[in-house]
Amino acid sequence: MKPSHKSWEVAPLLTNMAEAPVSYCTPLSTSFPSTASYHTGWSILPEEVIRNIERALQNGKLLEVIPVTRAVMERVSRTPVSIAVTGESGNGMSSFVNALRDIGHEEETSAPTGVVRTTQTRACYSSSLFPNVVLWDLPGMGATTQSFENYLDEMQFSQYDLFIIIASEQFSMNHVKLAKTLKGMGKRFYVVWTKLDRDLSTSVLSHTQTQKNIRENVQENLQWEGLRDPPIFLISNLDPLLHDFPKLRDTLQKDLSNIRYHAPLEALSQICENIVNDKVTDLKERIAKERFQDFLDIRDVDDLREVLEAYRLCFGIDDQSLHQVAHCMGKMAIEYRAITKSQDLRSLCSRDWKLKVMTCLVMTVILRLLSCASCLCRPITRCIRRMRQRRILKLVAEDTKTVLKKILEDSTIPA
Repeated sequence: MKPSHKSWEVAPLLTNMAEAPVSYCTPLSTSFPSTASYHTGWSILPEEVIRNIERALQNGKLLEVIPVTRAVMERVSRTPVSIAVTGESGNGMSSFVNALRDIGHEEETSAPTGVVRTTQTRACYSSSLFPNVVLWDLPGMGATTQSFENYLDEMQFSQYDLFIIIASEQFSMNHVKLAKTLKGMGKRFYVVWTKLDRDLSTSVLSHTQTQKNIRENVQENLQWEGLRDPPIFLISNLDPLLHDFPKLRDTLQKDLSNIRYHAPLEALSQICENIVNDKVTDLKERIAKERFQDFLDIRDVDDLREVLEAYRLCFGIDDQSLHQVAHCMGKMAIEYRAITKSQDLRSLCSRDWKLKVMTCLVMTVILRLLSCASCLCRPITRCIRRMRQRRILKLVAEDTKTVLKKILEDSTIPA
């Protein structure tokens, strides 16, 4: 299940959520930059970004794309993400919030806990362990008298990016309804069983068997409603270092990165692909008119090794350019060379049967014979020449897109 990417409207989220009862227990940083233009439509990048990328790619300067994408990703890395903790009352949701933030119940900024219902309104928290994350502790189902549908509306489920469904003692139909609803909304969610320590201490079965039984019970209830393989974590709120808690933290960090970066990466990738495609279209028109010297610095248009290298240079994926890109990204040059097919003509032909046919010995001999023949054969020679050029152009353009995709992925800031 993929995380929803309406999450890019999180900037106005904190304002919109004020319509429902909220308790602010830990003041959130007000230093977040305005990122509304990024959230509200990553299919529409700022014009300056598009112009800078277009200028770089048109000139075959992939190195100049890097500072542009890094600036975008650095800003994206500060995007607030909202996580909702929900479930049934008494399942230890507030205790989980404190455990996830690695603070004790007695601390001033902790979520209130107790044997009675302590969370009556939504409360939001922050943590230095998860920068720019808004952690919402929702009242449990059953804490109020409203229906399930009213609970969803009042808690504004559509506004959150990721959900953590808390359960203990039993995985009830309310939990299943929550999971089914979130799947229908396209939301990413986890199931977290919070009181494993008590289960292990009271069960007559081995610890391994007890955990297996709990996990299978949750999976069976979800599968009964067609919900398969959501992340399930068995933890103890009393010890954030044991059981599945470390795995939960790691998974959460990865998903936070995915929520933040997926949409802008898709948008940037699409922009780059469109620019490369436009460049290919322009070059094809020049090939059709046999204006090779306009864009290729070559002496012999029939020397395909020279042609290939000229196209690689034109798109900025020649060996020297790839080495500079890799160095700037803090990577080994071999990482970038390994993902390209057009390093040399022999390897390119071995991977592309059409080009292999066009460059085989028989075709080369035919082309030479036609070149020496009468004027009537020259159109055929020129047609074959154009076919070769277009094929090499296409393959080099594909490699350029692959390299650009890696540049974008390598520009993301690790969690």
